[in-house]
Amino acid sequence: MAISRRTQDLLAKGDFDAVEGDWFSQLEEGPEELDYFVGVARALVGHAADQRARGLLEMLYDHLGSLPAFRSRLTLLRRAGDILHSDPEQLHTSILGNLEQLYGGGPSFRGLLENVGLLRAAHDIPKTWEKVERLEQLVAFELGEVVFMEGKGAGRVVEVNLQLQSFRVEIPGQPRMAVGFRAAPKLLKRIARDHFLHRKLNQPETLAVLARENPSEVLRILLSSYPQPLTAAEVKRDLSGLVTEAGWTSWWAAARKHPQVVATTGSRQTYTWAATNEAALSNVWTAFAKAEPRKKLELFRRDGSRDADLKARMAEDLAALAASAVATNPGLAVEIWFALDRDGIAPQDEDWSAPVLLSERPDPKAVLAGVEDRALRERGYQLLPELRSDWLEQYSSALLKEEEARTLEFLAAALVREDPAGFDRIFDTAVAQPAKNPAAFTWLAERAGREESLRRRSPLRLLQQILVALNLNELAPYRVRLLSLFDSGNTVPRILPLLSEDEAARASEAVAKAAGLESYRRDDLQRALELRFSSLRAPEVIPLYSLPGTLEAKQQELRAIVEKDIPANRKAIEEARAMGDLRENFEYKSARQRHEYLTARAGELNGQLTRARALDLATIEPDEARIGTTLRLSDGRDLSILGPWESNPEGGVISYESELGKLLLGKKAGETVEISGTPLTVEGIRVYGS
Repeated sequence: MAISRRTQDLLAKGDFDAVEGDWFSQLEEGPEELDYFVGVARALVGHAADQRARGLLEMLYDHLGSLPAFRSRLTLLRRAGDILHSDPEQLHTSILGNLEQLYGGGPSFRGLLENVGLLRAAHDIPKTWEKVERLEQLVAFELGEVVFMEGKGAGRVVEVNLQLQSFRVEIPGQPRMAVGFRAAPKLLKRIARDHFLHRKLNQPETLAVLARENPSEVLRILLSSYPQPLTAAEVKRDLSGLVTEAGWTSWWAAARKHPQVVATTGSRQTYTWAATNEAALSNVWTAFAKAEPRKKLELFRRDGSRDADLKARMAEDLAALAASAVATNPGLAVEIWFALDRDGIAPQDEDWSAPVLLSERPDPKAVLAGVEDRALRERGYQLLPELRSDWLEQYSSALLKEEEARTLEFLAAALVREDPAGFDRIFDTAVAQPAKNPAAFTWLAERAGREESLRRRSPLRLLQQILVALNLNELAPYRVRLLSLFDSGNTVPRILPLLSEDEAARASEAVAKAAGLESYRRDDLQRALELRFSSLRAPEVIPLYSLPGTLEAKQQELRAIVEKDIPANRKAIEEARAMGDLRENFEYKSARQRHEYLTARAGELNGQLTRARALDLATIEPDEARIGTTLRLSDGRDLSILGPWESNPEGGVISYESELGKLLLGKKAGETVEISGTPLTVEGIRVYGS
């Protein structure tokens, strides 16, 4: 408390005796109201009453020592030490004396005192206070103190090493760790003796028994140990080792039933412990009164059972909220009605009641679209057959607009049972217009994977639309689900057996053009189509093997034809045409024939070069007759097996495509082969050219 107007007036009049009288009165009532005492002392100094100010502060200082209140004495020295002691060294001595009273019982106090330099430079009071602050940061981690480290848990200081300037901390389940003096205030937090974690570390067996016998009492101790609310996950973290993983759910359910446990509202559910039952109810009502409409519903369902009067107040508030929302937000009114109906207190004929809204509104699905809770929205649909004769039409239109899979299952089940043809029409509509019905299309495409009757309705169309949907902005939220349709055993692989040969070709074309499909899925799908439909397979390319030199010669021949011969021939045609009558023009006819030959030869060479493969003689093993080997026959001849481009029977080179070549391939040294009616023995095999 600051000095009052009366004190200010007395000081202005110079009535210091009256000021002193007020001082003694305050000394009896609140000796630790340091704002008042320091304020008066400073004011007295300002009015040149230094001695009186010092005397009054000395009495206060001595009185605090008798209480004892050494923490307040140290604070008084920090704020008014310059008035109490004109000599800095005397002030320094007083500071050390109070520190001794506060922390002198600790085994490391003397060492830490020297470590921070408090025994040096007694005249430099500003530095002294910096050292005091440093000392107080370190003595919080005195030997034996229980501390908490974020991410590690609670443990104990087992060593204070003054030489290394570090604390050694032992945390259960963790290796011992050293924390430097400078880092300690940032990494460690001292735990008070009445804190749950302190008791857990020092009395684990006692706390474990209490957790089994009285869950709510343990929860009280835990929640009361923290200044902030805790989440269920944080509670579970602190109870690790006291409550088993298997027993957590039942323990938590029992513990939080206590009426003083208050669940707070916010972005995540948290819990606190109220001082009394009445305080808990007051906290619940306060939270309810401030909450948003749907949060009110959550609190009513969760906490209404705490107290009959509390439930009645909540219900009255919700009913008024529903009545005011019926025009602009009928979905909210329906949610409130269902919440009250669960407890048997919902009206049946109010204009905001669910039966009235769903029976009298021309478009009940628009009402239900505003019901955010899926289970309640489904309950609304369940009421429609009792309230409306057109409920099947309502179900049909709702099926195309609903997004929740479980609600779609409910609507579809009713339609399949009561109007299967109508359900098929809805399926066709969704497949025809996926962008207009993204949720329904995705869900129905998934359902088609389970129901062959849906796949058979139009398999190619369904596959094409799934591929199209992958690239539609309207279906972007469903892309992961759509891609899963291509997985083994899902919709797309199960469509393939239902395609005709012609449809398979169109499906392959659609797959090739699908922009939103990953390449590996596209390749897998194309392979599956080719395996099932042989007409889709690309013709097998038969390699044409040749020596590298021959291959290069053929490439040069093709280049010469394309780059020199054809352009020259084209020029000759133009020149011959310029001579006149083409019917008797020998030069023109000759040039045209030359053009046809060159074009045919270029096409032939290009086709051959496309499948040409150069032989690597260095990799050929001469253990049997292969392309690129030479055979020594018993009649003294050498026969080499090469490609058709190198074939020269007169020169002892035969093509592997020839009858003789095919006969020799695979033969080994020592085997007999009949050539032109003469049996001959293969005496040896070597790599061609060696």
